[in-house]
Amino acid sequence: MTDLPQKSDILAWVNENPDRASKRDIARAFGVKGANRIGLKRMIRELQADGEIKKSGRKSFRGEGALPPVTMLEVVGPNADGDLIAKPQSWEDEGDAPVITIIEKRGDPSLGKGDRLLAKLRKSDSEKGQYEARMIKKIKAGAKRVLGVFRSEGGGGRLVPVDRKTDEMVIAAADALDAEDGELIEVETLPGPRYGLRKGKVVERLGDPSAAKSVSLIAIHAHEIPHIFPDEVIEAATKAKPVTKVTGKREDLRHLPLITIDPADARDHDDAICAYPDDDPKNKGGHVVWVAIADVAHYVTPGSVLDTEARLRGNSSYFPDRVVPMLPEELSGDLCSLHEGVDRPCMAVRMVLNAEGRKIAHDFHRGLMRSPASLTYEQAQAAADGEPDEQCAPLWDEAIKPVFDAYRAAAIARDKRGPLHLELPERRIELDDAGKVTSIKFRDRLDAHKLVEEFMILANVAAAETLEAAGQPLLFRVHEEPNPMKLDALREQLKDTGLSLAKGQVLQTRHLNKILDEAVGSPDQELINLAVLRAQTQAYYNPENFGHFGLNLRSYGHFTSPIRRYADLIVHRALISAHKWGKDGLSPSDVDKLKATAEQISMTERRSMEAERDTTDRYLATYMSDQEGAVFEGRISGIARFGMFVKLDDTGADGLVPISSLGTEYFRFDQARNTLTGERSRKSLKIGARATVRLAEASPLTGGLIFELIEAEGFGKASRSTRGTGGTRRKVNRAKIKDRKMAKKAKLR
Repeated sequence: MTDLPQKSDILAWVNENPDRASKRDIARAFGVKGANRIGLKRMIRELQADGEIKKSGRKSFRGEGALPPVTMLEVVGPNADGDLIAKPQSWEDEGDAPVITIIEKRGDPSLGKGDRLLAKLRKSDSEKGQYEARMIKKIKAGAKRVLGVFRSEGGGGRLVPVDRKTDEMVIAAADALDAEDGELIEVETLPGPRYGLRKGKVVERLGDPSAAKSVSLIAIHAHEIPHIFPDEVIEAATKAKPVTKVTGKREDLRHLPLITIDPADARDHDDAICAYPDDDPKNKGGHVVWVAIADVAHYVTPGSVLDTEARLRGNSSYFPDRVVPMLPEELSGDLCSLHEGVDRPCMAVRMVLNAEGRKIAHDFHRGLMRSPASLTYEQAQAAADGEPDEQCAPLWDEAIKPVFDAYRAAAIARDKRGPLHLELPERRIELDDAGKVTSIKFRDRLDAHKLVEEFMILANVAAAETLEAAGQPLLFRVHEEPNPMKLDALREQLKDTGLSLAKGQVLQTRHLNKILDEAVGSPDQELINLAVLRAQTQAYYNPENFGHFGLNLRSYGHFTSPIRRYADLIVHRALISAHKWGKDGLSPSDVDKLKATAEQISMTERRSMEAERDTTDRYLATYMSDQEGAVFEGRISGIARFGMFVKLDDTGADGLVPISSLGTEYFRFDQARNTLTGERSRKSLKIGARATVRLAEASPLTGGLIFELIEAEGFGKASRSTRGTGGTRRKVNRAKIKDRKMAKKAKLR
């Protein structure tokens, strides 16, 4: 008869074989048969009672501190090596949960902090963690975190969320973290019933929400933008040294008059340009244009802590009062920034344009440059207009005039290429030293802006073409053509303007440009530009090339802003590999993760855009909060079942006119034609119509504006909702409550 194993042997075997640790498996492993099985079962029960092993599923066992072979995990985030780390969704054993490293494979959906996944585990052979996990299925985002204001109620309280799409939450006293009434807090949702208000617990207290500089902080937290650099990242940036010598394959480009042209409030300078006439007799009237870009790849190498953090952030986020940079200030604002009069490493492209501005040749260089001047757009434009200041006057002949001459040629080629002629005003929020809004203005669109923009586009095209020709992996900037449903909606919207977009044709940018050009100077110009913009698909990053519809380009990659975009850093590394310039090119890991990286940085870009837009909305609402009751002129910019949106002329602010405020008659919503039509009066409200509104409510916390309609073009004066019988009033009040809830869930823009 076979002897029974020792308990320690059973425990060791269970820990080593978590994927096959049922009673039958244990018996088979130790050769226990017949009557001895009874003794083995008793030993297993005793191990359970002592807490040495635990049930894992219906029949299997696992050791204390061990995990079952298939486990639900929650992503904690990347570690310093860039590996994704997870923890068990539930952990009841004593001590810390084991470290789990997620092994990503091609085709896996991208994962981020808080995501949950079902994964297959195995003990790790490396030192990265105690377990390795391979995804079986991504489940859904983890416990939701919500930002809002705490309202105290009998020890506990409620969360009033800053997000217009989120409902209030109940917070028990034990979960309030001693938050004070009116304080800005971050709350994590708790499991609970599907009816009534959700429950939450405070995870962070953030201070006074009415403070001027809380506006961008709210957006940063609400959109979970990483804004504090880990100590090891700061340490790595601090240790970086400037490049002051030309070594290896780096060329000396310090003789070139590479000037930077940026906004007056620019936090970094990552691109510089210069030009001169081409002296090749075969290219009469042509130009040579240099575009030099900060050599971030020299400092941020694959797999480093700086690289891991940059990939996590994806891009810099810009707000009126602050910037959340992709790289620490030591790099973004200093060593990588092309400051005036100092040596800086760069990646440069030399492009040859013919007399009509078409690029006929280009080549790339890795060099060392020294910019003679850092100019603002306004300075460069004033010089071009014949009014150079003291800084620009000495630079006119050598540095400024040649780039404007080259731009005039490039503009000819651009017009022949025919990118989308979208012209939309950009708002500029001006703040005082205390962070309060002093004015809302529209940015001027100068030739200096267009000059820099066009040369950056040419450089980006050159990078994509070079890497494609070399067969080198890269991230393309992809913008696919509009989908048929959006085009049908655009056609309906155009009907009321007298313009049309024919069906049955392969859509090209020139078809949309015909509409945009015909709208120039008309009262509908801005709204037609917005309608065409809304018809577009969203641009994104992809290792595959699907072209860029908006720019009308076959190949396009981002090369010109590696300080603030991770995609550009990948392109820089690809160029280093293609030209064999050093060991800091694309790593095998970069190539393996290219698809996942594209998804990650496309997400972070959307996240930043939403956060920046929400911040603008809140600043606008703050600016207008003392103007409640004032009357404004604007245009109807959107129609929804619950009301319409009006865009104001003077600030560009968007606000909602709830349908309940339009009068007592029933309004029918026509989604195809984007109209609201009164069933009794037969009068319609449509996009583009002039409207006069009164500001009824401005909420700085949510960024929401509520308007009352006074009069609209083609609709006349709005009847007051309060007129009529008492029964009608009660119906209208109920409608107001319903519409306010629906409006809360809408994007008020």
